[in-house]
Amino acid sequence: MIGHQDATSAFLEAWQGGRLHHAWLLAGPQGMGKGAFAARVARFLVTHGRAGGGQAVALDDVGDGAAARLVDAGNHPEILSLTRQPKDKSKDLARNITIDQVRQMIRRLHLSLSLGDWRVIIVDAVDDLENDGANALLKTLEEPPAQTLFLLVSHSPGRLLPTIRSRCRTLRFQPVATDVMTTWLHELRPMLEMPEVRAIAAASGGVPGKAIALIDSDVAVMEKKLRAIAAGGDPGNRLREALAREVSGVANRTRLELVIDIVPGLLAELARERPVAEIGPILAQWDRVQRTVRDAVRGSYDGAMVGFEIGNCLAELAPRTR
Repeated sequence: MIGHQDATSAFLEAWQGGRLHHAWLLAGPQGMGKGAFAARVARFLVTHGRAGGGQAVALDDVGDGAAARLVDAGNHPEILSLTRQPKDKSKDLARNITIDQVRQMIRRLHLSLSLGDWRVIIVDAVDDLENDGANALLKTLEEPPAQTLFLLVSHSPGRLLPTIRSRCRTLRFQPVATDVMTTWLHELRPMLEMPEVRAIAAASGGVPGKAIALIDSDVAVMEKKLRAIAAGGDPGNRLREALAREVSGVANRTRLELVIDIVPGLLAELARERPVAEIGPILAQWDRVQRTVRDAVRGSYDGAMVGFEIGNCLAELAPRTR
C-alpha cells in the first residue's frame, strides 16, 4: 500500500493507547485506497481483540488465525459493509446506499457479538447514503453500541452532514508526491519506459488508484491520438469519433479523466512551440476545454460529448485549419 503511512500510525497509536474512537472518517480523493485501508483495519480489530497493552504491532499482523481465515473467506460475522448494490436484473449499481440497508445494519447492532471483541461497520462510501440513511446513521453514531467501530469512507467529506463529521475522528489521505509515485509505479510495472511512468505519475495527481487505471488505459496510445488531432486537424472526424467512443460511458470514466489530464500539458507544449502571436488562440481553446468539462460535470458527464468537444478544440489548433 502507498499513501497510508500516516493513517496507519494514527490508528495504531490510538489502539495501543486504549483511546480508540468509535467512528473514523477516512477522507481523501477517490482512488487513494481508503476502502482497502478500512478492510485492513477491520481485519486487524477482529483478529487482535481489545485495545491497549502497549504492544508493538503492525496493521497487517495476522493475529488470531481462525478469525483471519474467516475474514479472508469473506465470512466473518462481525464485519458488516454498506455499499451500493446492483440494481434488479442489472449489473449497474444503484445510485445510493438505501435506508433499508442502514436499517438492516442497525438491527444487527442490537445483537450480541457472536465472535471476538469487536464489530466493525464499513460504509463505502458514506457520500452515497440516501438522506434518510444518513440521518439514521447519525443517530447510531450519537449513541454507539459498545465495542463497535465505524469506518466511513468519504471522497467528498465537505458534502456530509456536519453532525456526522463532528462525531468522527478524521484520517486524511493526501495525494502522494510525484517522485514517490514515480518510484512506486516503476517498481510495480518495471516493463514500462520511464518517460511513460513519469507521464502517468504526473497525470494521476498523486492518486495511486488513478495511476493504476491510467496504466490500464494505455496513456501512450491516448496521448498519440490527441497529438494527431492537434497536428492534422482530423478533417474526416475519424479520430474524434474514435476518441468519443473510447471515453463514453461510466466504464470509461478513467479514460475520460486521462484525456482531460493530458490536454493541459499538450496545450502548454503547443504554446511553447508556436510564435507568440499564436498563444492567444491556444489559451482560448484551453478556456473552451475548461468550460466543456465544467458544464459536463454539472450535467452528470456525457463522456462521448466531452471527448468529441476536446477533439474539436485541438483540431482548431492544427496548422492547416488556422
